[in-house]
Amino acid sequence: MSQGSDLILARMFALHPKIIDLTLDRVWRLLEALDHPERKLPPVIHIAGTNGKGSTQAMIRAGLEAMGDTVHAYTSPHLARFHERIRLAGDLISEDHLTEILEECEAANGGIPITYFEITTCAALLAFARNKADWTLLEVGLGGRLDATNVVDQPRLSIITPVSIDHQQYLGETLPEIAGEKAGVIKRGVPCVVGPQEPEGLAVIEAKAARLGAPLLAHGQHWNVWEERGRLIFQDENGLLDLPLPNLPGPHQIDNAGAALAALRHLGATEAACEAAVTKAYWPARMQRLGHGPLVDAGGACELWLDGGHNPAGGIAVAATLARLPAKPTHMILGMLNTKDIAGYLRPIAAAAKTLTAVSIPGEANTLTAEQTQEAAARAGIEAGTAESVLAAVQAIAAKDPGARILICGSLYLAGGVLRENG
Repeated sequence: MSQGSDLILARMFALHPKIIDLTLDRVWRLLEALDHPERKLPPVIHIAGTNGKGSTQAMIRAGLEAMGDTVHAYTSPHLARFHERIRLAGDLISEDHLTEILEECEAANGGIPITYFEITTCAALLAFARNKADWTLLEVGLGGRLDATNVVDQPRLSIITPVSIDHQQYLGETLPEIAGEKAGVIKRGVPCVVGPQEPEGLAVIEAKAARLGAPLLAHGQHWNVWEERGRLIFQDENGLLDLPLPNLPGPHQIDNAGAALAALRHLGATEAACEAAVTKAYWPARMQRLGHGPLVDAGGACELWLDGGHNPAGGIAVAATLARLPAKPTHMILGMLNTKDIAGYLRPIAAAAKTLTAVSIPGEANTLTAEQTQEAAARAGIEAGTAESVLAAVQAIAAKDPGARILICGSLYLAGGVLRENG
């Protein structure tokens, strides 16, 4: 009898190597045992970068699907359920199908140490190889060069969204080092769309592309995107597009839309498909307004927002989005992992927060305690307290400041818990 996917995923966690060494050796060994599904995929679009990978992928998918194409998509981490990571020809993978491929990968791996991300990525590639679609969208988990998704020799297109400082323990301390890891997705002769970059990061990407003869489609050189009179304007060598603003909120989504449009135009997408890319993409926990559910009820007349950004660039994006919303007192509920730069995250948002309530992230070993988060907020000059849970924090804020704006933020893991709790 087949077991549920949750049981198998729990066992896969236990296979974790004692030390995380970023290497593709374990992945190649398992892919060989599975008869190389990575060689049998529909055409691949491979997306790396620090911020905006998921939003860019969601827009590309919306554009391709508007043309009638079917799309496999792989993303991480999930928010509420693991199934969100694997989308087969448009639909989330079913429980039965997921259980079947996980069992097959577990058997092929034979109990040898392998990371959870590596074995589940192999499972996704196996599902994609066995199901027909026009496209495969692969989002990098961490870095690029040694990421488990970086096993496709000849993708149709690579994309590098903005690169900033994150995951220094794995990717390097400086922006050029991190950009070098992200540039690992560039393949010989394969075009690469490059979103807005800091000059020192772009220099590394350009050098790698030149070495591999990979044509670049770089922001500011081959395409541009901007907002004008409440519209999104995109320009490349094929001409000008005048489109509605992205339905994903926040000024940073203009740049993400630009990368998605550059990719779609390169692939020959119609103007209608480009419009669908910016107006029909769905990507939860990215400045998402919560409309219903127990947390919304607990907030009464308060506006409830959710965002999973967790690094300094994420803090800048949150601050920029809040600045565009109608003026209203904004109270933050923040939970973060201890592996993240909390001071860097808080710096840009400090001026926007009337108060901050710190929570720990339930079920996460690497969470900062509510007290540690409160101390960091106080150091950033924010009036801060703690709460036992997000629900308790929402209730307390709603009682004190009815009709205010509440933003739950700081981690995708916290956001996932909120989406589960809020139904």
